[in-house]
Amino acid sequence: MTKLAVVTGASSGIGKAIVERLLLLEYKVIGISRNITQKTFQSENFQALQADLSQETETHKLCQKLKHEDVFLLINAAGFGVFAPHEEIPEKTITQMTFLNLTAPMLLSHATLRSLKKQGGYLININSIEALRASKFAGVYSATKAGLKAFGDSLFEETRKSDLSITNINPDMTASNFYENLRFETSDKENEKLLATDIADAVSHILSMRKGAVVSEYTLRSLNFGIQKKR
Repeated sequence: MTKLAVVTGASSGIGKAIVERLLLLEYKVIGISRNITQKTFQSENFQALQADLSQETETHKLCQKLKHEDVFLLINAAGFGVFAPHEEIPEKTITQMTFLNLTAPMLLSHATLRSLKKQGGYLININSIEALRASKFAGVYSATKAGLKAFGDSLFEETRKSDLSITNINPDMTASNFYENLRFETSDKENEKLLATDIADAVSHILSMRKGAVVSEYTLRSLNFGIQKKR
């Protein structure tokens, strides 16, 4: 029987690379994002679900749908960041960032947890290196990612009597459209950035391990440090 995976942020960046990998691994995948369509992936094992996970009403509707699915793997990859002095960040942006990065993953985990535990599946949160450190101009983003990490760690302890595996993946700066609306971006040099496929490799590794062993924390860093301001 083909196993079902649910991936948020599936239309671009890390989420898209993970969906591509899961389809190669012959998973059936439900991909979720605001603008995703069936044409995003040419596979009969792919199903697109449009939802804006920064909006409470849409997220609750999605959760109701997922409660009726036999989900084996949930990957919370959707997220965005704004990096600026805290007093300059609009209140609406703070609310949306917190909901998308933290509240939505907790709600989706709640909706699918019974199925994940029953099937002995996997829950993987795509966090950030910012979950592990304090950086200026990143207060809200870091708080959401540190919160998601704490949620994953706590849920791991809570569910250890089941066969559910829970992992927090903490990538460093990864070349993707994450930086599209920011004033900086990843370096052009290959060894000064991560690629979205590197995170997909991590997911593949997690899924290939002996089920009795869990990588609860998976941090990826570029070999060298690099960052550049946009021209």
